[in-house]
Amino acid sequence: FEYVDVTQKDSIEKVVEKYDIDTIYHLAAVLSAVGEQKPQLAWNVNMNGLYNILEVAREHNMIRVFWPSSIAVFGPETPRVKTPQDTVLIPTTMYGVTKVAGELLCNYYFIRFGLDVRCVRYPGIISSETPPGGGTTDYAVEMFYEAIKKKRYTCFVREDTVLPMMYMPDCIKAAIDLMEADPSKIKHHVGYNVTGMSFSAGELAAEIKKHIPEFECEYKPDFRQKIADSWPMSIDDSVAREEWGWKPDYDLASMTKDMIEKLTRRFAEGRL
Repeated sequence: FEYVDVTQKDSIEKVVEKYDIDTIYHLAAVLSAVGEQKPQLAWNVNMNGLYNILEVAREHNMIRVFWPSSIAVFGPETPRVKTPQDTVLIPTTMYGVTKVAGELLCNYYFIRFGLDVRCVRYPGIISSETPPGGGTTDYAVEMFYEAIKKKRYTCFVREDTVLPMMYMPDCIKAAIDLMEADPSKIKHHVGYNVTGMSFSAGELAAEIKKHIPEFECEYKPDFRQKIADSWPMSIDDSVAREEWGWKPDYDLASMTKDMIEKLTRRFAEGRL
């Protein structure tokens, strides 16, 4: 693999030309919590990085570009339960601002240049392979890791905080399914709502406890609570289901079982 700095256009172009790339999955971003601490960095990486990717894709007549948007596009004015596809987008974080602007930029490149850019609004992503990366939903990942390693966790949001989530296999599935969808069926292109499940921090702890009875969780909300409170509790992804057949494979129970099995194995091997 190659290291690429998305804020440097020539860095992207070198790799594109070296491997004759015709499709890009552009995932580089500064996430919500880190973005509040370093807003200028978030803007530079998230916006200038996306612009560079779109420009390189346009100049090289690429077939398709995938870019992940986020539930961070929503804000306090947005309906928080079953948040609809087309609704108010007034976020209160720099990360959210870059995602709204990014959706508009991607849509512009589709309309103005015919570049086939596709994106979904991901909820919180839970992975057994990737450690937490500075997002507001990181508690849902950290809770699993700490349950395996220490049998206890201090959660940075309230016990009753409900957010939409998705397991990494479904996250990958959503990207591939959308990118492989028939162009004639894609009406929105940019910013499809997708979700896997919604649960509270307390419900996740209770589900983990079914597998690790000695697990204890306490709750000490920090600055990330305010971000979580501005985001949806559940997502209406019916448009994605209708237009390109989106359907998640995992719910809270099946995800928890799989996460604990994988992390327990890695912990035993000394890789956690």
